[in-house]
Amino acid sequence: MHGPISDVVPSTPIFEFYPIGFVSLSEYLERHGFRVRIINVALKMLKHQRFDAEKLIASLNPRLFGLDLHWMAHIQGALALADIIKRFHPQTPVILGGISATYFHEEILERYPQVDFVARGDSTEEPLRQLLAVLANGGDLDGVPNLSWRERSGEIRVNPLTHVPDNLDHIAIDYRHIMKQVVRYRDPRGYEPFFNWFSYPVTAVFTCRGCTHDCHTCGGSARSFRDMACRRRPAYRSPRLLADDVFNSIDHLNAPVMIIGDIFQAGQEYGLTFLSSLKRRKIKNHIAFEFFRPPTRDQLERIAEAVPHFNLEISPESHDEEVRYRFGRRYDNRSLEAMIENALDLDCRRIDLFFMTGLPGQTVESVLNTVAYCQDLLERFGGSRRVVPFISPMAPFLDPGSAVFENPEAFGYTVFYRTAEEHRQALMSPSWRYMLNYETEWMSRYDIVYSTYEAALRLNRIKARCGLVDEETAGIIEERIQGATELMHEIDRVVETVEPHDQDRELRHLGVRFNHLDIATICGKDELQWPTHFFRMNWLRILRTLLQPSRPTIAASEGADGP
Repeated sequence: MHGPISDVVPSTPIFEFYPIGFVSLSEYLERHGFRVRIINVALKMLKHQRFDAEKLIASLNPRLFGLDLHWMAHIQGALALADIIKRFHPQTPVILGGISATYFHEEILERYPQVDFVARGDSTEEPLRQLLAVLANGGDLDGVPNLSWRERSGEIRVNPLTHVPDNLDHIAIDYRHIMKQVVRYRDPRGYEPFFNWFSYPVTAVFTCRGCTHDCHTCGGSARSFRDMACRRRPAYRSPRLLADDVFNSIDHLNAPVMIIGDIFQAGQEYGLTFLSSLKRRKIKNHIAFEFFRPPTRDQLERIAEAVPHFNLEISPESHDEEVRYRFGRRYDNRSLEAMIENALDLDCRRIDLFFMTGLPGQTVESVLNTVAYCQDLLERFGGSRRVVPFISPMAPFLDPGSAVFENPEAFGYTVFYRTAEEHRQALMSPSWRYMLNYETEWMSRYDIVYSTYEAALRLNRIKARCGLVDEETAGIIEERIQGATELMHEIDRVVETVEPHDQDRELRHLGVRFNHLDIATICGKDELQWPTHFFRMNWLRILRTLLQPSRPTIAASEGADGP
């Protein structure tokens, strides 16, 4: 029972996302003469009951298999997939990359013989190109930056992490490239980012790698990037190239585009230059902006001038300012509410507010008071149904490399799983209560689980009263929350009272009874969706793109970190 660990993201609890970095890796390597194929194995397994992952893997013959281990939710699946690969291709190297792989790189190579390489850091396009060149032409692995690897003798080697680009202008999140790949391999499912993407083809563009903020549980914080990726400051994409990324997406898809990363994080000039570039086009798509702290009235006015259909996302985490400060977000409720008021006044189409359970200093009472605060906001601003609050758990894991993971006692946390293997085993637990790798001085794992369900139940009823969800949908969600709560109690009973040799049988029986409760438990997936057009694909433009040679969106002069 994975629980509501993915209810406020588009994927299922399997996290069948592949990181958007796969797109830039594929484009970069193809631009340098290598053929690349992305295959979303998890999605294929979810879509088709008869899909045979082993048959697919056996049919492939690449020079190198690359697997993502960016999010720790993938640790069990990535290692299991690597094991299957080695069964059919014992001589073909397997490489892992991503922030989680970076953090556990030495343990992974020491413990799991199915993994040969780990690409460390947040920018592995060029190191991976160099590794492929060595594998293709021979050469010395010692010269490949950011690479950890195992020699034939079994000795683990760790090359210096020296490839840390100052900017992102030498890479491209180019969806035109992906469209061509889909046609080349006749495999749209393999490239599909998440389960229902074709019905809701949202895309994303990234402002940067790295962060200036230090949220204490985040593995993508400034501290974490400094310690794991040797990144002293964020690497930003040129605001004009970022605007071109948006244009490339909206040319082909009549669907929302998410701007990942606060556009004002790099400073006022960066954000305004980006918005000025967007004004070159009349944008009909909905564009969603993520903010780490509430933008000012002036900044919102500039957004409204550039994008007629703009949406906002922000994560206050808690209504309690003290809890929010202890988490690492430094703004007050007055600033948040002023942002909401100003954005609505400027015809913002939607404002998503994300709150969380499991925070430092947060109690069960505080969780429920956050729901009461959401009700206050909806009564004050919700008449237009454009303010949409969510509450979800910080689950399944605290991020390895975050400040809390590294020094839990200082923040009032207890961390149960420290190693990659412990996290892998945790993902095979019977419910998300036992997957959680932490509890706090203020809330046990039991408290975190059941306060999440109670908060979701109350918030669902409030949304129904305020017209954010219709009564039928609210009734379905309430039944799912109550069913999930019942299931969790049943799992707890089995774990705590049934003899170990009988537990598996009883848990399997529960799985059959309740298997419909593991997706979209605490809110409907459609609650997350910004508006899209009836015709989601611009098929004429897509066809023209497929007939044209690729033109990657990169800077004219790539600089020292370019090819």
